[in-house]
Amino acid sequence: MQKERLTTLEKVIDKNRRSFCVIGKALKEIRDDRLYRFLLFKTFEAYSRVRWEIGKSQAYRLIEACHVMDNLSPIGDILTENESQVRSLAPLAPAVQRKIWRDFLMTDMELSALNIRKYIAFCITDNPGTEVDRTGIISNTYKEATLIMLEQIRQAQSDGWQSTSQEAGLFWNRVMKEKIMFDTLKVEAK
Repeated sequence: MQKERLTTLEKVIDKNRRSFCVIGKALKEIRDDRLYRFLLFKTFEAYSRVRWEIGKSQAYRLIEACHVMDNLSPIGDILTENESQVRSLAPLAPAVQRKIWRDFLMTDMELSALNIRKYIAFCITDNPGTEVDRTGIISNTYKEATLIMLEQIRQAQSDGWQSTSQEAGLFWNRVMKEKIMFDTLKVEAK
């Protein structure tokens, strides 16, 4: 039953390569129901990369774009045309997405990723209370350093914390947290 569903969903992806929302919905179901395992893939990321030549980030952006489109669809007939136009709305809370999208449409600005991004930046600057999820904003350098650190933790766990003690790992975790919090407090004090 699930194997047939996988085949159906893959046909949807293949047929609708340009329809980002349809693809996002299909990828979400494949990921959530772990249907990729029927093709002997261990992870969703490996499946999307090998089967569809879609990188991990792009696959998750398509899924997120689908969530945003579902949130915006009750507003009107004018919706974004591609995933890059939705990307700037994704970090916003659903109610904020709807308000900003409604307001953007009233400006009669050309529907482009750049214009949407500029309008959102204007709204956020003009309304500092607007909540934006900034956890997705991360430099490649910081991400690489974090991935290296996670690999070191995995290695320490696999050798039973012989080469690095668990206490040392927790100590350095606390140091990093304090450093990040100190910098945050410094910025807020300005």
